[in-house]
Amino acid sequence: MISRILKSIFFKKATGKAGRYAQNSARLFELAKEVMGKMNRVGFRENLSEVTGSVQVLIRMVRAYAAGDYKGLPWKSLISIVAVLIYFLSPIDLIPDFLPVIGITDDVALIVWLIKTLGDDITKFSQWEKSEKTINIG
Repeated sequence: MISRILKSIFFKKATGKAGRYAQNSARLFELAKEVMGKMNRVGFRENLSEVTGSVQVLIRMVRAYAAGDYKGLPWKSLISIVAVLIYFLSPIDLIPDFLPVIGITDDVALIVWLIKTLGDDITKFSQWEKSEKTINIG
């Protein structure tokens, strides 16, 4: 399924838009907001908590990058994340979202693929995030 998604016109369009989004912090913040809104509408929290957690990490990465706080995210990884999030938002993709239950199957598969593909970048971000939240007393 992943190879079909990655070769689809829908994902190619999302990837084309990703470069423009990645160069504009305001667009990245808006994208993150829209993705969270869709997750709440679709009901990801109850049914797919693992996917929800993964998407939330991706959103935090995009926000930290857009804010200029996190500079350790490679450009290629940022483009991949943004493309997947744009695809996720699109109601018309390989399996249209209006189809009950199966409509988000391609979105979930793509998110799972991305998390596996960007494992090292996500680990580095998580470590950075933890170090930012740690208060040094000394």
